[in-house]
Amino acid sequence: MDRSRVPAPVPVVLATLAMLSTVPLSGQPAAASTHVAVDSPSADQDRESVLVTGEGEVFGEPDTLAAEFAVQAVAAKVDEALSRADAAATRMRDALVRAGTAKSDLQTSNVNISSNLDDDQKITGYTVNQGLTAKIRNLPRAGATMSAAITAAGDAGRLNGVSFTIENDAALLTEARKKAFADARGKAELYAREAGRSLGRVVRVTEGASGGGEQPVWKDHRALMAAPMPIEPGRQRVAVSVTVEWALGSPSAPSRAG
Repeated sequence: MDRSRVPAPVPVVLATLAMLSTVPLSGQPAAASTHVAVDSPSADQDRESVLVTGEGEVFGEPDTLAAEFAVQAVAAKVDEALSRADAAATRMRDALVRAGTAKSDLQTSNVNISSNLDDDQKITGYTVNQGLTAKIRNLPRAGATMSAAITAAGDAGRLNGVSFTIENDAALLTEARKKAFADARGKAELYAREAGRSLGRVVRVTEGASGGGEQPVWKDHRALMAAPMPIEPGRQRVAVSVTVEWALGSPSAPSRAG
């Protein structure tokens, strides 16, 4: 007599939600990534689990402004253009230091020399650009500080943009992580309950974190020379996305009518 074959149980993954990432204002900072695996690779093939993504976000007040300054000089000879750019950059740095910016918070970001050509592709002069990034920690004085720096550099001065950051966001990240994990657990419990299963232990955790807000940009740098630019730091968003995998318990036994 033929024996019918009983198919082997097939592992079930109830839900997989792709991990979402959030995009800042900034040069805030690149996303952190953490990965924790509990089981061995061979156990992955037989495990029944639920995989979900949770989101958590908190807001804090920025305490630091990063200003992207630059100077530009044009002259017939390259050494003359370099000299003019260097003189303007020196005046800009000195003005920032006098306004209270620490020298350790000033950094040259780039130096570029390019030739200027006429319609016949003959060199008519040279343009020199120097970038200077300044961290301004006294936000109430940030507008006046930037105005002073641009005024000192004269027509060569440029302000390409600013961004706000929170210097120490460890406490905010901790709170965002708690919210993200609680969000993931709530989703996992829902899926397990709807499937008639219990939620077991955590098998795997993968985290992505980012934060940022809108970064105002001023392209009309000459407007800063007339009066201090009003600065509104607003709120800084700190967000965490965490993907968590939970093992599933055994299916609930169906109730029998007595």
